[in-house]
Amino acid sequence: MKCDKKSMLLYAVTDRTWLKEQTLAMQVEEALIGGATFVQLREKKLNYDLFLEEAKKMKVLCEKYHVPFVINDNVEIAIDSDADGVHIGQSDRKVSAVRAMIGENKIVGVSAQTVEQAILAQEEGADYLGVGAVFSTSTKLDADFVSFETLKSICEAVNIPVIAIGGISENNILELAGTGIDGVAVVSALFAKPDIKTAAKNLYNLSNDMVKL
Repeated sequence: MKCDKKSMLLYAVTDRTWLKEQTLAMQVEEALIGGATFVQLREKKLNYDLFLEEAKKMKVLCEKYHVPFVINDNVEIAIDSDADGVHIGQSDRKVSAVRAMIGENKIVGVSAQTVEQAILAQEEGADYLGVGAVFSTSTKLDADFVSFETLKSICEAVNIPVIAIGGISENNILELAGTGIDGVAVVSALFAKPDIKTAAKNLYNLSNDMVKL
C-alpha cells in the first residue's frame, strides 16, 4: 500500500506510555475507528522478537481498515513484518540505502527540519516528509523546533506530501492552517486521551478543516 496526500490527514504514532487495561493494538484500533488515516509503530525499548510480534499484529489491523502502516526507524522489522514501509530520521540510514533495502513498492517517510533536508529527501526517493517539532512536545524532549515559516517553505519546495509533528493538539492544530501541510502526526493528542476514538474523530475533522483553510 502506497501513501497519498489523503492518507496523511491524521497520522497516528504509537506510544506505550498510556497503556493500562488495553493492548497497543486495541488503542490503535480505537484511533482507526475514529478516523486515523495512517499508523506508525514506534518502539524504542522492545527487543527484536517482541517488536516483530507487535508489528505483525499492527500490519493485520491496518490492513483491516485499509490504512498505510510503517515502522519507525527499524528497517529490518519493516521488512520482516511486511509493513507498508518505514519512517527514518536524519541520523538514520540514507534514503537511497533504505529504498534499496525495502524495495520500490514500499513507503519511505523521512523527518526533515530544513528546506535543504526536505529537497534532498525527495531527490533520494522519499514518499513523504514529517516536519517538526512545530510545538513543544513531551514525547520527544530533544526535538528541534521548526518555525511556521520554515514549514511553509518546505511545503513549497517539494511535491511529496508533508505532515507536521510535535505537540499538536485539538487546541492548536488550526494554527497550522495556511502552511501547506497535508496533515498532522499526533501521539499524546490521541493515545493519552481516555476516549481515543472521540479524540481521533475530533482531530480528523480539525485536520480536514485545517488543510482547507
